[in-house]
Amino acid sequence: MKIVVMDGYALNPGDLSWKGFEDLGELTVYERTPYNDEGKETVRRAKGAQALLINKTPMTRKVIEQLAPELQYIGVLATGYNVVDLEAAQEYGVTVTNVPAYSTTAVAQFTMALLLELCHRIGDHSRAAKAGRWAQSPDFCYWDSPLIELCGKTMGIIGYGRIGKGVARLASAFGMKVIAYTRSGRGDEFARPVSLEELFAESDVISLHCPLFPETKGIICKENIAKMKDGVFILNTSRGPLIVPEDLAEALESGKVAGAAVDVLESEPPRADDPLLLQPGCIVTPHIAWAPKESRQRLMDIAVENLRRFLAKDPQNVVEP
Repeated sequence: MKIVVMDGYALNPGDLSWKGFEDLGELTVYERTPYNDEGKETVRRAKGAQALLINKTPMTRKVIEQLAPELQYIGVLATGYNVVDLEAAQEYGVTVTNVPAYSTTAVAQFTMALLLELCHRIGDHSRAAKAGRWAQSPDFCYWDSPLIELCGKTMGIIGYGRIGKGVARLASAFGMKVIAYTRSGRGDEFARPVSLEELFAESDVISLHCPLFPETKGIICKENIAKMKDGVFILNTSRGPLIVPEDLAEALESGKVAGAAVDVLESEPPRADDPLLLQPGCIVTPHIAWAPKESRQRLMDIAVENLRRFLAKDPQNVVEP
């Protein structure tokens, strides 16, 4: 079997091994595949392959139909699979798999790291101390922003899947009260289920962990921000388009939102004038919550097993239209 990895660098910048895939067939790895030519380079590199492994390389109908009938399998090296035209894949008999749940622990941990940074601005204070501020201080200590204790505050989680539940457990360990909004309406011992309106009204911190659907796109917007407490914190480690960036930037500017921290933006890589990049009250990290080595190794192992199971005619983690 000819196996081609279209954009392997994000998963494996050199600290993991591709051997699991090498054991399953003839492997070619491209670190990145440009997609500014309507997929011509994708088709050129993937021509004749029976299995493609992709992260963000778009698999459009136009690309899939040019790779058929040789192409049998597309393995998405991520949980989200919106880059694949699933209807076209099904039409041409191409099995598509993804990798769920590999980054639950990492993203939950990162979410709390963002919250703690908002509460203490550790990076800013460290840089200031090293620049001489502490040495020049007339007092034994100083702080440049409010220091916030989490115990007793209310964490509102929008989307209560694996990651949302992981965040709830960690927030509970900090002594926070946790409420959650989810389509199922179910909570557990860590989180009390509430309506979205209740969550906006009660939360001191709102953390986004829901998928990007038409009904969740722009869920953090001017109208909903107006329903929130003054001084709320907003976290996003899910999908950038859940937030209307102009509306959040305006709320940060006015002080309605005291701080925000996001690991994802509306477009990635972002445009240089993205309002959240330009807003001092917003911490922005470059979509790295998922990326500890342990998490990426887990992703690699599951992706290899997905292809192995497909070859054994016992596929797992199949996604369909």
